[in-house]
Amino acid sequence: PDQKCKSGPVDLVFLIDSSRSVRPHEFETMRKFMVDILNTLDIGLDTTRVGVVRSEFFLKTHSKLENMVKAINEIVPLAQGTMTGLAIKYLMNEAFSPGQGDRPKVPNVAVIVTDGRPQDRVAEVAAEARERGIEIYAVGVARADMTSLRAMASPPFEDHVFLVERFDLIHQFGLQFQDKLCGETAKQTPSHNPEDSLL
Repeated sequence: PDQKCKSGPVDLVFLIDSSRSVRPHEFETMRKFMVDILNTLDIGLDTTRVGVVRSEFFLKTHSKLENMVKAINEIVPLAQGTMTGLAIKYLMNEAFSPGQGDRPKVPNVAVIVTDGRPQDRVAEVAAEARERGIEIYAVGVARADMTSLRAMASPPFEDHVFLVERFDLIHQFGLQFQDKLCGETAKQTPSHNPEDSLL
């Protein structure tokens, strides 16, 4: 078996674009992308907790990898508009809330994957999320708008903004993200302050 990345503790939430512009095979690629990342992480109640936003499941919902994979495979695209600002607000107020499994003094990491330009405002709500300590990675695919990605992501942008030409290239971000999540947290010492930034 592949060596699991000892990444925890981290509270990780994916926010995935399921708007009408995402084609079915592209959504399948996003689904596989999430599962591939999960397969490398040390998943558990005391290590890495994972949630998926668009009201799919929260940090506290699943503690076993196989249950997360099953839930991801059952996600149905919403086929609505790209309301990313609203989704970030939901992520901030609900997905990363103690009632839904967010842990105190554990790094909060959000991965936002989108293929379009948000139809609502994202800059202010993303800034509020970052001020609350949520580290945001913005992954744009194909038709994504770079200005919007930069408005959402945590600085420095070269570490948190990714733009890939096609959905089938999204694994490139996945590999870089795994390196960051695994490499940096593996270097933590027992004296590490959990409130410090993850990266």
